[in-house]
Amino acid sequence: MTATAPVTNWAGNITYAAKELHRPHSLDALRALVAGSGRVRVLGSGHSFNEIAEPGPDGVLLSLAELPPEIDVDTSARTVRVAGGVRYAELARVVHRHGLALPNMASLPHISVAGSVATGTHGSGIGNGPLSVAVREVELVTADGATARIGRGEERFGGAVTSLGALGVVTALTLELEPAFEVEQYVFTELPLAGLDPDGFEAVMGAAYSVSLFTDWGAPGFRQVWVKRRADQPYAGFDRAAPATEAMHPVPGMPAVNCTEQFGVPGPWHERLPHFRAEFTPSSGDELQSEYLLPRGSAVEALYAIDRIRDTVAPVLQTCEIRTVAADDQWLSPAYGRDSVALHFTWVADPATVLPAVLRVEQALDGFGARPHWGKVFTVPAGVVRERYPRLGDFAALAGELDPEAKFANAFVRNVLEG
Repeated sequence: MTATAPVTNWAGNITYAAKELHRPHSLDALRALVAGSGRVRVLGSGHSFNEIAEPGPDGVLLSLAELPPEIDVDTSARTVRVAGGVRYAELARVVHRHGLALPNMASLPHISVAGSVATGTHGSGIGNGPLSVAVREVELVTADGATARIGRGEERFGGAVTSLGALGVVTALTLELEPAFEVEQYVFTELPLAGLDPDGFEAVMGAAYSVSLFTDWGAPGFRQVWVKRRADQPYAGFDRAAPATEAMHPVPGMPAVNCTEQFGVPGPWHERLPHFRAEFTPSSGDELQSEYLLPRGSAVEALYAIDRIRDTVAPVLQTCEIRTVAADDQWLSPAYGRDSVALHFTWVADPATVLPAVLRVEQALDGFGARPHWGKVFTVPAGVVRERYPRLGDFAALAGELDPEAKFANAFVRNVLEG
């Protein structure tokens, strides 16, 4: 099946130059399409805000949404094999019915599993790595239409999960699971920036299993603190800010009806770890997003650096979320090799006014070795980005091995790998 109308990303800021969007219904059809095409990229759920999925006017843009939505849970091994087009909300419901859980989820459960791990997407929590850490095996369709499996324990596995779509079409992933657990979510308000000095940041972000800070940078400090406590783990409470007296939305002024349950009401992991309810279907997002991951030890200094430019940031910002991400070993992961703090900016949907603020943020964070999220808006020069990934050469070699004619390397990927 193909679609010939113009294709855009979720936010609508990118209109793809590809003439058609292909939606194969079977693995055989996908393999034939890949083998017979010159340039191929996979759209995923369309939640990237840059041209990472753009195959160009002569390339093939693929959606895996029409492939069989396989979700095969192995309760004895505590694993699940999930098809490449499945989204986290669908996966989580099935996994939970088997009494199992994913260790973490992103704030929005509507994103595809394969696309999320390919770009280094994450949730929050001092002990929680990116979503890619759950992956045990990757199944790919390579450039000649053949299939390949890359499993944990292989040397090349370090480049196989957070791969920017540069190795092939991910048709399935096997993820590790754990026993299901319940989560209580609390929201607190008005945490001063000075409250993170000198060692308060670690105390705040380590207060529970997952913690997020939100601010609009209209003033120093954080408007909201979202604390997600696992019911099976100790919790000493949170006394650094006042409890919210009404349900909150991360964006000031937005209704909280679509957010996950608050006020400490216990609920299943997949109904509390995301910020938004799975039954809420977001429309095209009236926003742009940027995110930068930097060493966690630099968190407070980096936050003060952003505070100094808040007169530039605040007028074009909807909200900024601060999260922590544990180090992982995926070569192109923004959290590779270092425990990280992630500064996420949700901007207004106006590139002309947002890009100067993005540049100013990047200048403020330049001395911290910040790595931009692969699927967000950023202007960091490719040469600078390459310097921040010590295993980039290994990834380029792996891409050359699996895709010698660079069928999956669009302009975005070539810019990263080659400059």
